[in-house]
Amino acid sequence: MPELPEVETIVRGLNSVAGAQIERVDVLDQRLDLPRDKIAGRTIERVERRGKYIVIHLAEGGSLIVHLRMSGRLALICSAAEEKHTRFILHLDNDKKIYFINPRRLGTAEFVQDGFPYELGVEPLSGEFTAEKLHELVASSRAPVKPLLMDQKKIAGLGNIYSSEALWRVKIDPRRKANTLSENEVGRLHRAIRSVLREAIDKMGTTFGYTVSDYKDAYGDYGKFQSMLAVYGRAGEKCPRCGEEIVRIVQAGRSTYFCPGCQK
Repeated sequence: MPELPEVETIVRGLNSVAGAQIERVDVLDQRLDLPRDKIAGRTIERVERRGKYIVIHLAEGGSLIVHLRMSGRLALICSAAEEKHTRFILHLDNDKKIYFINPRRLGTAEFVQDGFPYELGVEPLSGEFTAEKLHELVASSRAPVKPLLMDQKKIAGLGNIYSSEALWRVKIDPRRKANTLSENEVGRLHRAIRSVLREAIDKMGTTFGYTVSDYKDAYGDYGKFQSMLAVYGRAGEKCPRCGEEIVRIVQAGRSTYFCPGCQK
């Protein structure tokens, strides 16, 4: 599933068409209940990210909110292989198009007239996400720290990949109860979360394969952060820090990768 760095990368690409007017909306998947009449004729004011959501703000009011889920993406370029997986197309007055490519049909799109309808936690790259805020979140929970970091009502946008990587960087076992972390550990974890997210954005996110379902940015380019992953997706390989074998476990229904040698 695209996480904060992947969604942020797509959003930055889409902002290149801010100011363009949407001339026509083609809805190719009837399971998407999009009011064409409320979208066509509107101007794209700006595109922003909220958690893992993409919000296309329309200058005359309302917004189009898209969640990519497992394999979706918004793109300015659509390959022949992606055409049959395209669920809607926004035709712009500058001869460009925005394609919602959604192979597994798990992604969602909706028009909202006012506000943002979902309750999400603090943005981890915002000024509100301080070490003190993170300490407040973990101190009140006996849940394992990894699932807590992925709780979107606590921290918006942080997912499986980057929470695993941040915990590895600070040598914290993902199974530890959150409220057992010391103030020093929380401070280091806070810095690791922000640094791994920023580094991943700089590398345009993480791509694991080259199928139609794998992540690409708005221009069809693959992410480059996968070569920098220390533990995620590397079960059975040696830890780059201590040489112990990386293991995979399941937490809250999701894969967690960590090193039992140095994450204690």
